[in-house]
Amino acid sequence: MTGRRLTSLLAYVTTAAVGASLLTGCGVLPGATGGSREPVTVMTWAPDQTRATNMPGMPAMAQTYARWVNARGGIDGHELRVLTCNEQNTTAGAATCARRAVREKAVAVVGSYSQNGRAFMAPLEAAGIPYIGGYGIAEDEFTSPLSYPVNGGVAALVAGHGMQLAGSCDRVSLVRPDTTAGDRLPELLDSGLHKASHRGAVDIPALEDAAEYTEQADRARTRAGGEKGCVTAVLGERTQTFFDSFRRLPGQEEEKRDKDAVRISSVLGSVDQPVIDRTGGPHSPFEGAFVTGWYPEAGDKSWAPMRKVIQEYAFADNRVDPADAGVQTTWIAYTVLKEVVEALRKDTITAEDISHSLDRGERIDTGGLTPSLRWKYEDMLGAPGFTRIVNREVTFQVVRQGRLVAQKPGFVDVGETVLSAP
Repeated sequence: MTGRRLTSLLAYVTTAAVGASLLTGCGVLPGATGGSREPVTVMTWAPDQTRATNMPGMPAMAQTYARWVNARGGIDGHELRVLTCNEQNTTAGAATCARRAVREKAVAVVGSYSQNGRAFMAPLEAAGIPYIGGYGIAEDEFTSPLSYPVNGGVAALVAGHGMQLAGSCDRVSLVRPDTTAGDRLPELLDSGLHKASHRGAVDIPALEDAAEYTEQADRARTRAGGEKGCVTAVLGERTQTFFDSFRRLPGQEEEKRDKDAVRISSVLGSVDQPVIDRTGGPHSPFEGAFVTGWYPEAGDKSWAPMRKVIQEYAFADNRVDPADAGVQTTWIAYTVLKEVVEALRKDTITAEDISHSLDRGERIDTGGLTPSLRWKYEDMLGAPGFTRIVNREVTFQVVRQGRLVAQKPGFVDVGETVLSAP
């Protein structure tokens, strides 16, 4: 048996043993004062093993969170039960996961990823199930009255990225998915560029699941020009493939040594610390790249509680990377769930209880990972297509010596920039 297989087996056995121990004792959780409180069942879904973007760390983080919180007596005495589902990056997969959440009486869908908002929101809305802390990739996450986003989604990232690039780039090429969601990105990037009276970016659509991007890479480099030009790619998991094609362009290695050569850039989720580590760290093609994120950089002290939970309860599950944007979003989403359930102080928690509590203005403190979150009407940005954004702040980061670090300290408010997009 290989070491990897043995490690996976040991992780499975250990996880099963811990899970079994938490469910014994006549329904009384360790640390709980009694067994009268009903379990809270939620679901987390994400695509896995598909040709496009995969987010296996999100369901894995949800399971890790459940092990941690149940070992401490549950959430206000409620055992947390987490269902997981492979969304498969398809409308059918998203709808199947949503229908399963309804069938198994989940009171919320928490910390999930799906581009197929219409497919999953309709079943959830019909059953009154809130969607807390989705990744922010689907427009429906920012329009449905039962969605409670914890970040500003791709809209905030791309609008903020335009602001970040405006001060350093004379010309910008944007390579983005040739999809309905991708069609919004040029307008959002331009809204950030125009904030500094900058010309708009060159729009280069590309297949989301292509095996290589030589043609798009060559066009992007040419249109960005030489001195102070920037090439940005927002292709999810395929961003790495694009920049590999970019690196292989004739003459690119020589140009890279020129301090005035074209610089590369992206946003969190398309480029993050795990991607940089996999592609060479300090020798990665992303060295020097500009990156816009939702949250503080992975090394920030605000992530210490999450890192401790992962270290103690993820066991050998290498899907749970604390520097992964999906893992981070899931942690924040479950923080919201925990605070709401604790505030309710009820023996039985329903989906309606959770959504009503959030609608009434329960304020959530995420420990500095985001501004305090509240979903009352007056807290919402109200931008067309993104009405339910309540966290309008992003962070500007840059890759230095193989690490994503802050280019500018603190958060940057991009609310007005998103509002100004056509």
